[in-house]
Amino acid sequence: MRERPAIVRILETPGADATRIAVTLAWQDEEFTGEAAGLSDAAHRPRIIGEATLRAVEAVTNNSITLSLDAIATTDLGEGQIAMAQVTLDGTDERLVGSAMVGENDEVAATVKAVLDAINRRLEREL
Repeated sequence: MRERPAIVRILETPGADATRIAVTLAWQDEEFTGEAAGLSDAAHRPRIIGEATLRAVEAVTNNSITLSLDAIATTDLGEGQIAMAQVTLDGTDERLVGSAMVGENDEVAATVKAVLDAINRRLEREL
């Protein structure tokens, strides 16, 4: 199995009306950061996290692919919670879906992992 980009850090810079998220991924001894900003409320935060993750992945590919975040959500599943993401590779009708269990107070990391889970198999072809 080929190596995949790994999460290095997730930084959140909250503001009065907007928040900025920076997701940094490591790939082949280099770090790649993607950023996104948007409204600070809880309803918009998962989308900001997802968008920042996609921008980091695009940077890993030297912007050879463009990804769109179609949907992102967190929901209860049994006794736990799960983060889910739906992503489209621009220029295709290919919809990619991923998920990750939310650990204790770790919804941000689970959201990043769900986005990566959605695209990892497709990303391996690009790398």
